[in-house]
Amino acid sequence: MEYRKLGRTGIEVSVVCCGTMAMAPHRTYGQPDDDASIAAVRAALALGINFFDTAENYGDGYAEEVLGRALEGRRDEAVIATKVAPDHLRAADLVRACESSLRRLRTDRIDLYQVHWPNHQVPLAETLGALERLREKGKIIQWGVSNFGKFDLRELLDLSRPEVNQLPYSLLWRAIEHDVVPACVKNEFSIICYSPMAQGILTGKFAGPQDVPAERRRARYCRDNVIGLAFDVVAELRSISAETGEAMADIALAWLLSRPGVTSAIAGARSAEQVAENARAGELVLPQALLGRLTHVSDRLKASLDANPDMWQEGANSRYH
Repeated sequence: MEYRKLGRTGIEVSVVCCGTMAMAPHRTYGQPDDDASIAAVRAALALGINFFDTAENYGDGYAEEVLGRALEGRRDEAVIATKVAPDHLRAADLVRACESSLRRLRTDRIDLYQVHWPNHQVPLAETLGALERLREKGKIIQWGVSNFGKFDLRELLDLSRPEVNQLPYSLLWRAIEHDVVPACVKNEFSIICYSPMAQGILTGKFAGPQDVPAERRRARYCRDNVIGLAFDVVAELRSISAETGEAMADIALAWLLSRPGVTSAIAGARSAEQVAENARAGELVLPQALLGRLTHVSDRLKASLDANPDMWQEGANSRYH
């Protein structure tokens, strides 16, 4: 397993991060099996995955609780990243939210505490002040943000500097490359990628657009005017998979981990078997020629979408600034 540093810190994390959203009840993934989830976390540790991502609003804290149980007795082997909800960004609310996460995670510190989404009704300086006080007290080791766009980052960097921006990024969703990636690279903070498999589309599980279930068609690359281009990318993945003998998901993840600024990709898992597949993907290195082919075929999809990094909402409804 390869490890990379978070931002300018000395914290080294595995390039594959074990995501826990599906370890809580979810409208897309259904009801989890806690024993299987705990086995998945322990399998991740055994395979060299030391980075775990969760959030207070994954099942109203349920995912944090499961992760805390799974890491009991092995806390020091893990780098825990969790996220505070946008309605808890007032200073007092943020402190309470952090204490609740610590309790559910059964730990005395959070390695990476992230603002899940911006809240433009709360002064950013107030939120950052609370984060810094938590860091000074040792409640959190480092802090970062998630889903911060070009103008959010500009405001943030006028005040302070995060170590991470967690963003949606995949072969099917490259909108962050227009403005957000350059800002992250210039300021040397890590990009942590979520939805790297585009809700399963890049695994090859869907033969064509007609097979993508309604609950997985919310993303903008699934709109009728561009979904054909998305499946052109899938077809290229299938071709490279046939040529190399590597799984489509592994190839998609290898491409993502080769991109500028990317430190780790969050791969969700609900079983030890899924974790083993994810860990294998993190060890694949593709030749530049194959990476270039994937970039080229996905360029057409990228060009057909705009620079708005919100993967779900367009225009005035975008939650990115």
